[in-house]
Amino acid sequence: MTVDDIRDRASSERDISATCDRLVSPAAVMDLQDGMVRAKGSDYDGSRLDVGELPGSCTVYKVLGPGKTTGLFTLAVRGSDTSEPLYRIGDNSELEPFRASHGSQKPDVTAIADRRPEPRPIGDGTLGRYGNWYTTIRAECGPGSRATAPKLLNVTARADYEDVSAADRERLARIARSAAAELTERIGCQTRLPALPEHLAPVPSGLRPAQAANESCRWFARHLEERGQGGLPDRALAVPARDAYPIESCLLAVSPDQVGRIADGLHDDDRDYASSALTHSPWWLRTVSYFGAEARTVGYEDTGGESKIIKAGTAGHASGVWWASSICDGKPALHTLSSSYTYDNVLGPQTLSALFRTYVDDITKRRGCTHVAYPEAKEFRAP
Repeated sequence: MTVDDIRDRASSERDISATCDRLVSPAAVMDLQDGMVRAKGSDYDGSRLDVGELPGSCTVYKVLGPGKTTGLFTLAVRGSDTSEPLYRIGDNSELEPFRASHGSQKPDVTAIADRRPEPRPIGDGTLGRYGNWYTTIRAECGPGSRATAPKLLNVTARADYEDVSAADRERLARIARSAAAELTERIGCQTRLPALPEHLAPVPSGLRPAQAANESCRWFARHLEERGQGGLPDRALAVPARDAYPIESCLLAVSPDQVGRIADGLHDDDRDYASSALTHSPWWLRTVSYFGAEARTVGYEDTGGESKIIKAGTAGHASGVWWASSICDGKPALHTLSSSYTYDNVLGPQTLSALFRTYVDDITKRRGCTHVAYPEAKEFRAP
């Protein structure tokens, strides 16, 4: 049996290497989830990675027995030089932070960002970001890079199972960084990848009172203090504010009690919005700023379902997203606000306009940005 186990593991490692085009350490992948004897790569072409044809991804499964597999690991590689945005904003299923409530099973839908908490910067953020079940390593391809290399790469190592341990979180980070180093060398991307920190702390997912928000959401706490609560969110989930971090986000959401207070002031026709906010359509806002290379590959989905990349240096409002631009440390920056669809209708354009301007004023001042371009007043008129 020991000999068979060794053979099975060796065969699995060869399959993983082929599936992920030799970008990952098969042994490191096999050590995930307390280790295993057998694993296999996906049989589907769309889940096998080819460095010569990016973007792409590979998927590995844990083999439980004859004909029985379960999700284990995915490596995804995406670059900025495509017609699709590398980063998306707005209200769609990919960006929804909360799992919908099902009857009485979840009476407080916005207490925990249990579907998509805000990612944390790795170190100062120049290396990338991580969540509790994934790590994304970013690589900027600088002078001397091959002409075919993208300007920006994101390499994500993701666990495809629940309850990812602290040890596996560390493994995923090492796998992602190693894959990024191998990939950049093979495609001729001249870059420098900082070292991983010794420890990646768990990513918080519980929202806290917005009035006491700090770090990336501190601006909102000040806004509430100066202008009052009104119909604005009363919960916040912040990330560390790092001047080197090229992506900085703040998630804001509305508690059930605040939904009730807001509902009291709504017209009868709008009361359904409040009912849905307690179950399947929670109310939330998210601000995200992108700096440098990240600012040139941000987009949203328009009302027709097409992806639109926001042009650097512009400002505007469309499909529930707002954006402003600036120059920070000599590089472009893009500042955005997204709102959940029904909450957007409840707050109205004037409230969102004032809130967005407060956010942009704060982050551009804190980061020392100039040449700030705001959406014109007419951009915030109801369609």
